Parts: sequence; structure tokens; C-alpha cells
Amino acid sequence: MDRIIKFVIAIVVVIAVWKYVLPWAKQEFGGGGAKTHASSDNSCVKAGQRASERFGSGIGRFVNPPVDQAAWAEFQSDVASRISSAESACTCDADSCRRVQNAMRELRSLSSDLDSAVRAGSAPPSDIVQRQEAVDNQLDEAADLARAGK
Repeated sequence: MDRIIKFVIAIVVVIAVWKYVLPWAKQEFGGGGAKTHASSDNSCVKAGQRASERFGSGIGRFVNPPVDQAAWAEFQSDVASRISSAESACTCDADSCRRVQNAMRELRSLSSDLDSAVRAGSAPPSDIVQRQEAVDNQLDEAADLARAGK
């Protein structure tokens, strides 16, 4: 069981690096091409990405019971706040906004399921990595749509 949890944590870390660190490094150091214009769609996508990144980068501390409940509550509150910020930024009718809204609903559900497991002292949901990846894929699609002006 301990190996499985460590494997899940390793996968989450690899996905986070692949989804966030590599694109950031390419943009910062590789020229990254033309910058996209600052639109409400772009800020919406960025807010969604920040919420997902915070969740993905922090869950590793909470997958092995027993969990520090105070630290969990602080983390959960921070993630919920970021999700709410993304939802507030994504009120437009563009496809990119709708995609981020869907991703935030999924992330909120995932966070809630993990919250239930942590509070019960049980193992996290077995599909946590796949669900996080699905959220990230939706956010990637939203970023593509925003760049296309949709």
C-alpha cells in the first residue's frame, strides 16, 4: 500500500513538472514566440491554472494518513479560494471560459472527495491522478481556445 501511495505521489509530481514547469521554462528561456494578448479569457485560464497547480503541487503532503488536520484545512481553504477566484474570472460566454468553468467544477469535486478521505483518515481516491490530469487537460484546451480568441 505504501508503495502505491509513493507511486501516485511520483506520478503527480511528474505531471505537475510536465504541465507547468516545462511550459514556463520554454516561455521564459526559449523565447516562447509571440505573447498572447491580455484578455479576460486569458486571465480566466490563468486563474484556473493557478488553482489546479496549487492543488496538484500540494496534495502529496496529504495522501498518507494520519494527516495534520490544521495543515489540511489551510491547504483546502487556499485551494477553494483559488477555485472561487477562477470561477469569478470566468464569467464570459467564450468557449475557453466555459472550459475553465467545467475544469473548476471537476477540481472542486476532486478536492471535496479528497477532503472526505482526509477527514475520515482513509486513503485518497484511487483515481486522483487521472482526475487531476483530466482537469489539466481541460485547462490546456481552454488555453488553446483563448489563444485562438474563442
